[in-house]
Amino acid sequence: MAYSQQINIEDAVLVQKWRKGDATAIEKLVCKYQGRIYNLILKICSNPDDAAELTQDTFVKLLENIDKFESRSAFYTWAFRIAVNLTLNYRKRKATVGFTSLDAETASDNEQARQGLAAILSDDKSPDPAQVAENKELCDLIRKGISKLDDEHRTIIVLRDIEGMDYEQIAEVLGTELGTVKSRLSRARAALRQILEAL
Repeated sequence: MAYSQQINIEDAVLVQKWRKGDATAIEKLVCKYQGRIYNLILKICSNPDDAAELTQDTFVKLLENIDKFESRSAFYTWAFRIAVNLTLNYRKRKATVGFTSLDAETASDNEQARQGLAAILSDDKSPDPAQVAENKELCDLIRKGISKLDDEHRTIIVLRDIEGMDYEQIAEVLGTELGTVKSRLSRARAALRQILEAL
């Protein structure tokens, strides 16, 4: 059985238990997805406080609407759709221009960076420090470029290129056609390429 199918079955079982009032099932789903949903929202709205609040709002909405979940899609796809919709609606209401903290790092991000650096330094075959610095510069440049995209383009790049979702999953999350996803992603990448060239 494929890993993703196993995850979907596990989630479906937890959702059924959740519907029957099993509080531990709710806790397991929250623990399983709150980090991913928070990071997704943070990459779109770029404000840690807003991301934390929108993550909480996402789970409240999930709780309120669990009876409407029909299991035709994966639970996490449904959860991501709610998170993306809440975030984009919030962005529209707030009507802010520009994003300043797409690369805001959480404590876990800092810990991962430290562990990654330690692994590089301990491996004799690792790239030299100049290569590591160059890669960090490139990552910073890409983050800056993504932060300059509009909400629609940023969201689709985050879902595809950062979250690693396939086109079908993105279509479900965004509530759009597969062809629209592909053309929108192509336009988003072209826009990002232009921004990076200008930077």
